[in-house]
Amino acid sequence: MPGLMDLAYTTAGGVVGAAVTTYIARNHERRQLRAAVMEQLQRVWLVRAGVCDIVPHRAGRPAAYMVGRQLSATGELGLSPVLEDGSDAERALREAVAGLVVAALSAGIPRRVLDFAGGGEERAMQCELIRLVDLRVGGVLGESLDELTSLCAEYREATAQLLLQALWHPWQIRWRMRARVRALRTAVEALHHKQQEAVSLLTRSPRTRTLAQQLAAALPPNADESGSAAS
Repeated sequence: MPGLMDLAYTTAGGVVGAAVTTYIARNHERRQLRAAVMEQLQRVWLVRAGVCDIVPHRAGRPAAYMVGRQLSATGELGLSPVLEDGSDAERALREAVAGLVVAALSAGIPRRVLDFAGGGEERAMQCELIRLVDLRVGGVLGESLDELTSLCAEYREATAQLLLQALWHPWQIRWRMRARVRALRTAVEALHHKQQEAVSLLTRSPRTRTLAQQLAAALPPNADESGSAAS
């Protein structure tokens, strides 16, 4: 009988030990996945914050929004945002968002949450482009730029918070997902219209001429000649 009791305790201890080991291993894996998402999210934020100037739009695939109707200020204004090293900020953002999507899907975050998060960052990039163009042409947008900036910041913050809550509190967010998605769709629609208004004002001919002259003056010497030679 003592032998059976010893066997029962040993078996029970083995089962509990295996369960604890599995739990610890899964927790460790979840922490690693969450850390990977946070790392990629930080990379996205750094790219967006690193925009410092605008240049004539370079040929290539245009930016495609992940949420809402497409509005490419880049295409309509004929300009691209660039980073400090002169690289294309939109391309860098697309690559960073792609890395975020891979990490977040591995962590179990729903795809629609990622669509909004990526779209929020892309909208923010377009708003930054609009701000830089407006600065070049003398601040013609006035208070409407402040409104656009505020709407954009609120939308980007809301999409980022949705992503973080899905990452850290996945069960809680499921109950409120529909309401949150409806609110975000309403917000992005308002932001879309505000961006359209800003782009429409900035693309009026007197301003586009002023902008073209400023950008031409900012080009390094012999830039046109080297461009002609290359073509």
